[in-house]
Amino acid sequence: MSSTTMITDTVTVFSRELRPVLRDPFSVVFSMIQPLVFLGLFAPLLPEVEGGSALQWFVPGIVVMSCLFSTSFTGSNLLFEIQTGAHERMLVTPLRRPALIVGRALKEIVPMIVQTLIIVLVCVPFGFDLHILGVLTGVAILAVMAVGLGALSYTLALASKNTEWLFWTVQQTVLFPLLLLAGILLPVDDGPGWLRALSSANPLTYVVDAERALFNGEFPASTVLAAVVASVAVAALGLAVGTRAMRRSS
Repeated sequence: MSSTTMITDTVTVFSRELRPVLRDPFSVVFSMIQPLVFLGLFAPLLPEVEGGSALQWFVPGIVVMSCLFSTSFTGSNLLFEIQTGAHERMLVTPLRRPALIVGRALKEIVPMIVQTLIIVLVCVPFGFDLHILGVLTGVAILAVMAVGLGALSYTLALASKNTEWLFWTVQQTVLFPLLLLAGILLPVDDGPGWLRALSSANPLTYVVDAERALFNGEFPASTVLAAVVASVAVAALGLAVGTRAMRRSS
């Protein structure tokens, strides 16, 4: 009975959070402006490669970047609700506290799928080779990661409360090192030892490696497994700290 209630509450929160996205689809595109700018500026500089297009290496990284930008920004929506009192009104409803974070985090999957579709369709006419099964597998892994990243962003919003500058300072401070250390724009394989060590400690690195293989139609078991473990770990961490923060929210 309790699990059914939890599921029902999660679906209620998920639907509530998804409605603004459906009413204003441009918000999905807005959060991916920077990844699209990187794609437009970097793609012409990519070297020619034998037997294919360099986009096979670059596009999966942009997909992960788009997911990272979108999910890390999403906590600002909760921050706005905290400042306007809407979040406080949600807390006094019969909805279970864990559902308030789980439903929000699950919503992040929908924009991620739409953004991936847009990026892939934009790149196909320019020589990107579409491997549907690989892309679908990559999206499934990225969906798990998106839930965790979204939950962490909401946790940061709960911790920041009325201190908006704190949210954006931490978000920007963490965002770009994660992006660069994952080798999204440039490979770090030939970098110094300390840089490679930091890259190895970054969960996004394993996801990016798997996305590049999968989007290229390859299914290396160890690479995909590492990405699954990294994504599940981030999701578990995000939901755990997010649920704890939501229970303590007032």
